[in-house]
Amino acid sequence: MSPASAFVSLAPMLAVQPLARAATLLRTSTFAPSRSAPFSLVAPAGAPAPRPRAAVPAARGHGARRRAAAMAADANGSSKYDYDLFVIGAGSGGVRASRIAAGHGARVAVAEQAALGGTCVNVGCVPKKLFSYGSHYAHDFEDAARYGWSVPEKPTVDWPTLIANKNAEILRLNGIYGRMLENAGVELKVGSAKLTGPHSVEVDGVAHTAETILVAVGGEPFVPTFPGSEHVITSNEAFFLKSLPRRVLIAGGGYIAVEFACIFHGYGSEVTQLYRGDLFLRGFDHDVRTHLAGEMTERGIDVRFNTDVRSVVKNADGSFTTTLKDGSTVETDIVMFATGRKPMTSTLGLEAAGVTTGKSGEIPVDDFSQTNVPSIYAVGDVTDRVALTPVAIAEGHCFADTLYNDNPRSPNYEYIPSAVFSQPAIGTCGLSEEQAVAQFGADDVDVYKSAFRPLKHTLTQRVGERELMKLVVQRSTDLVVGVHVVQSAAGELIQLAGVALKAGVTKKLFDSTIGVHPTSAEELVTLRQSERAKAEAAAAAEAKKTAA
Repeated sequence: MSPASAFVSLAPMLAVQPLARAATLLRTSTFAPSRSAPFSLVAPAGAPAPRPRAAVPAARGHGARRRAAAMAADANGSSKYDYDLFVIGAGSGGVRASRIAAGHGARVAVAEQAALGGTCVNVGCVPKKLFSYGSHYAHDFEDAARYGWSVPEKPTVDWPTLIANKNAEILRLNGIYGRMLENAGVELKVGSAKLTGPHSVEVDGVAHTAETILVAVGGEPFVPTFPGSEHVITSNEAFFLKSLPRRVLIAGGGYIAVEFACIFHGYGSEVTQLYRGDLFLRGFDHDVRTHLAGEMTERGIDVRFNTDVRSVVKNADGSFTTTLKDGSTVETDIVMFATGRKPMTSTLGLEAAGVTTGKSGEIPVDDFSQTNVPSIYAVGDVTDRVALTPVAIAEGHCFADTLYNDNPRSPNYEYIPSAVFSQPAIGTCGLSEEQAVAQFGADDVDVYKSAFRPLKHTLTQRVGERELMKLVVQRSTDLVVGVHVVQSAAGELIQLAGVALKAGVTKKLFDSTIGVHPTSAEELVTLRQSERAKAEAAAAAEAKKTAA
């Protein structure tokens, strides 16, 4: 049974049976890697520049009137539609939109073909973070000896225990999502939904109508076609591996590839990561990218750039031989592709409803999440906006408030903090140095940065743990427009930086803030000399030396 089919078979029970029953089924299910899973992985990619705000369409701003009309129609049994709102997809964005709309008085139904909570809960953010937590322990055990602890035996990994405990936690969260929908009065339809018109949806052949339809189905991993591509897995299947692979090849240069390279390495696998470009994490600050590449290499991960997979052959013993574009080969126990994502729109019937899609299947929307069809909206990864779980939640909430509470609003995509749970982790918010230079010009940008070994590892002397703190400042306004951190707790630290940047914090305010000592974070408020000033001072010293 594949991960997808296992979750699909459990979906009805997650909604209508006690969580303990569903947990028992999941614990006794056997999962085998298969790329048929209808899930996507949500995580950071950096926020784009905010779009110009569109005017509120005339059709909007009538939430109270719509609600009153619906209540009146219900009273006399003359409602034109089965529901005020029908949501396709019970992930983060869809569940938030459903609950808020129902709270405003709308009659809401949501359809889900897999497990409640979508990508983030089932095959994304949550299990990935649990795996990341677990992958740190081997180093923690090793480091303990330098702090006086006696660790007599080398720890070993019981991979099935990890998977079982992860599954139990995911089932707990599935149950929470089900109860949230039930408590909000949202009707759950378990099955595969598709559009049949601007106001009509079919769920496993059963027709439903709604005044408004919201598409929130998310995305899924994309694997290119090449000889042997049927042998590779994606992040979806990585969460259900029966055993820990000894050797892992990961193709890709995005955050998912980087995170899983660090996770598998942390658990003890030999990891090779390939990327076809010059440097991974395209779109992130260049210093951050180079710093992490160096630290991962120091840790023992074989990171190779400017290369790609030509073919994969499965051997008689179950291992795989991957041939690269230069003709060299790599022998591993699994081959994982993390080479991009695509919206899950191919079977939605969008054409039947007249909904326009982009070249990758994404659904273009305006600032209020409306498609080209007035009655159909879309939020989350299925759109061409920011693929982050908190963003999908914000989009869903704004959508519901706009249509059902006479409160037209759209998300603000400026200064969205995000994290990459690599080792060490990345936290980023705002503009990279390269983006700032492109936007303001090189003469109007100052950069402050520091790379160092944290206090914890002065005793352990562990390699691959150097940290980086960087501020990007617009000189003419003194505004801090970018904060970039490479540090073990960067994901926790960057959240507060997001608040500061949205509030318009200046470099002067950073300088006047007293640091917490001894911490890595205090570096951010003690960076006094810009890289420009350092270069000018070095040039002046060299000129003085030459003159002497």
